Amino acid sequence: MKIKYLAHSAFLITADNGTKIVTDPYTPGMGMKYGAIKETADIVTASHGHGDHNNVTAVKGNPQIVKTSGEVKGIKIKVVPAAHDDKNGSQRGANTVFCFEVDGVSVCHLGDLGHVLTAEQVKAIGKVDVLMVPVGGFFTIDAATAGKVCDQLKPKVILPMHYKTEKADFPIAGVDDFLKGKNNVTRSNDSEIEPKAGKLPAAAQIVVLKPAL
Repeated sequence: MKIKYLAHSAFLITADNGTKIVTDPYTPGMGMKYGAIKETADIVTASHGHGDHNNVTAVKGNPQIVKTSGEVKGIKIKVVPAAHDDKNGSQRGANTVFCFEVDGVSVCHLGDLGHVLTAEQVKAIGKVDVLMVPVGGFFTIDAATAGKVCDQLKPKVILPMHYKTEKADFPIAGVDDFLKGKNNVTRSNDSEIEPKAGKLPAAAQIVVLKPAL
């Protein structure tokens, strides 16, 4: 499996058999200067209805828009309801956590999570090998809360997302706040990693991928 960080909260997950998933495709503009998403995929997911996460029509190849748990093209997908804020969604609405089982690796995309997970949500999510977690705060959990969520889910690989960059002009923090005091941090010059079942790190590793767009 390959995971490519497109930008913001958008990733391209490619299974060994070629099946492709795009998560949270954004609309360029809206405070973002990232390039347009032009990927072709079989599956697309959107954690919620905001324009920087739900531009599913940008994804080419007539992908299936997945909103419920099930199996699509051999990929087991689990959805776990959550909220975009810490007031049960009363401020920013609902958020959906998506979990994918790809080539024996459990991948979890938290979307615009706005709160520490409940015990029920942790149980529903289950085992996590690779975690995509928002860390910028303001619209989502901040660095400190993201650290708590990582402690809850105990992933092997942590991919920060939804943080301020020179191409994201949102009132959110950069990734450095999340990295402070953390061990096993890799700042990659690449946009892609290839996690393999049975070859994941023993201790949690944070990998900051370079946005491809």
